[in-house]
Amino acid sequence: MDNSTRNGEKPIGIAIIGSGAIAQVHAAAYTEFPALCEIRAVCDLYIDKAQGLIDRNGLKDAKACKDLDEALAAKDIDAVSICLPPGAHAETAIKSLNAGKHVLVEKPMAPSLAECDAMIEAAEKNGKILSPVAQNRYKTPNARVKTIIAEGAAGKILYASVNSLWWRGSNYYDIWWRGTWEAECGGCVTSHAVHHIDLLLWMLGMPERVTAVIANVGHDNSECEDVGAAILEYPGMLAQLAASLVNHDEEQALVFQAERGRLSVPWQTAASKPLPNGFPQEDAGAKSDLQNRYESIPALGREGHPAQIENFLNAIAGKEALDISGKDGRAAMELIMAIYKSSVTRMSVTLPIAAGDLFYSRESMINAMPRFHAKTRSVENFSSSEITLGRDVGK
Repeated sequence: MDNSTRNGEKPIGIAIIGSGAIAQVHAAAYTEFPALCEIRAVCDLYIDKAQGLIDRNGLKDAKACKDLDEALAAKDIDAVSICLPPGAHAETAIKSLNAGKHVLVEKPMAPSLAECDAMIEAAEKNGKILSPVAQNRYKTPNARVKTIIAEGAAGKILYASVNSLWWRGSNYYDIWWRGTWEAECGGCVTSHAVHHIDLLLWMLGMPERVTAVIANVGHDNSECEDVGAAILEYPGMLAQLAASLVNHDEEQALVFQAERGRLSVPWQTAASKPLPNGFPQEDAGAKSDLQNRYESIPALGREGHPAQIENFLNAIAGKEALDISGKDGRAAMELIMAIYKSSVTRMSVTLPIAAGDLFYSRESMINAMPRFHAKTRSVENFSSSEITLGRDVGK
């Protein structure tokens, strides 16, 4: 089919801003929808990297450019995918929105709540779509557990345990922007656990209070944390979050203990009923009911980044509602800021975090955070941009 039209309409013109490892994921996803969109520009300070992304993906109609303004000035660009270090997300998104472009922005949405609010305001002012990446909502196991929780099939959730456990070598932090509060805007809580934090908020909503601690135990070229733990208080329920970059097995999980049984990702269920003395015995009927309900929920037709990008494109075209909004990305950052605030103050933090709080704006948050180590090694680029995802979120 001629990509110059889409049922009489022009394809949505896409510019990918940044050409690092995650940009490849975006490029591959957009190319799944040739009838909906066309990548027309790749922008990077290192123009050879931009051209490399174009060449690898066969983007014959895309132009490599070094200057963001050049990409934003192009009349055939309707939307941008921001694949830059987190410290550049807000400025780039606001500039793009003000230029009349829709925006898909990688996680975390922005380094601070103030910047998240400014991005949301720019989207509303310009009548454009702003969608932070939260691709793990589009994984079949996550969607099935979300459905069971929402419909109440397992009863009230009593306790949740979330393990965002990863492993990264010390040289992971040798790239120039990682491991700095200014550019990466946090360690494992911000850069990795944001995935599980978004899923937790999607499934259970925002907690009322947070008590947390962070540390750096194994990465001497990072100012930021590589382990953290938090207790989250909900009405009538507790949850705990563990975040790490030192777990060799990368065993990630979301486990929900409900009145009628266990729900979890990766999927596993169990159910107990009491003996006359209160000790447990298996409730085979309840376990079977939960297993059957899980299996009855249809698998998603498309998962991960491609699924979110399909929704983003269809929302731009007015064909469906946007699934993940700026407010969703902001909520994840608000919980992250509460974790950081509690870890620094050594006190429980009550949500929400108000404007004027030290942990509302970027500069005051950065000034309050510890520097676990001085960053002494820095390279502009790695020789390989391969991403391995370990257990992944939602397998």
